[in-house]
Amino acid sequence: MADNTSAFDYNYSSYEDTATMPALPTALVTVMRGISVALYSTAFVLGVTGNGLVIWVTGFRMARTVNAVWFLHLAMADFVFTLFLPLSMVYVALGFHWPFGRVLCKLNSGLAFLNMFASVFLLTAISVDRCLLVAAPVWAQNHRQPRVASLVALAIWLAALALSSPYPVFRDTGNPGALANVTHCYNNFAMGVGDVAKGDTTMEDESKGDVVITRHHALVLTRFLAGFLVPFAAILTCYGIMAAKMKRNQLARSARPYQIMVAVVGCFFLSWCPYHIFSFLELAGAMGVPGLDAVLLVGVPLASGLAYLNSCLNPVLYVFVGRDFRDRLWRSVLQAVESAFSEPSSPRSAGQGKLV
Repeated sequence: MADNTSAFDYNYSSYEDTATMPALPTALVTVMRGISVALYSTAFVLGVTGNGLVIWVTGFRMARTVNAVWFLHLAMADFVFTLFLPLSMVYVALGFHWPFGRVLCKLNSGLAFLNMFASVFLLTAISVDRCLLVAAPVWAQNHRQPRVASLVALAIWLAALALSSPYPVFRDTGNPGALANVTHCYNNFAMGVGDVAKGDTTMEDESKGDVVITRHHALVLTRFLAGFLVPFAAILTCYGIMAAKMKRNQLARSARPYQIMVAVVGCFFLSWCPYHIFSFLELAGAMGVPGLDAVLLVGVPLASGLAYLNSCLNPVLYVFVGRDFRDRLWRSVLQAVESAFSEPSSPRSAGQGKLV
């Protein structure tokens, strides 16, 4: 299949030939498109609003601390991650027709993966930082500085940029299926592959197919290892060390810190694991494994939606639960409301006030 359901690089979303579409998959396509649009809409509203508030407070209302640096960069990654969701919503609503052109097709996919990697890496950095605070408080007190956190965040953005750079390269627009007047935004892994074995059409096609499969495998495996397996192992290890240290030294007076740890690990796993599972299933489907059509049809929109919803939950799990941030946000909101409804003072009224 050639089209997809989001800025992510799934190649499967619907039957290309509606004339041969079975009755049951047709109904499933309609339902899954509706669910997909609903999930994307929810992620867009909550993600842009929540992360926008975090950017406002950490960037303009809080002192520059290590935590403020982490949360500001995480919010920026999640904010941009969800900001372009309306493009995917329109794409799905139009029956997987991409009306925005080739440049936006590439930009949409590139930004999605750039901010996906940045968000995952920043979550890992936050977990490591919290672990050091609990496991090595003296070392952390001497070495934790906003300048160091900013340099680490810069390195994270550069790594995310390097890992996401292949995605816009292979992104393309066209109509490789049987539907007329429909333009897909899809992965063209054969892009740039020339005649590799002139004079032998069979060998040429086989060689091109090998290149396509190799590229697809490389992207899926790299994304799984760098974007999920290694970060999840690091996050799980960090919170495991923190829980053991806090229990041994009786640092926690209630079960709330442990509940937050479980929520953070569980949210990360449930948000990203389904996406990577269906990436491998989609890869198997591209290699001709039978019987995956219905599974991909139902699972791909849900997996994509869960991945996007993670960007909405990050502000709640990492920022809004903090008392300092809540207090600062509440004071900032009250000041903004008070300023909006207060009467503007003029020089004349100010002078009258002095006489009185």
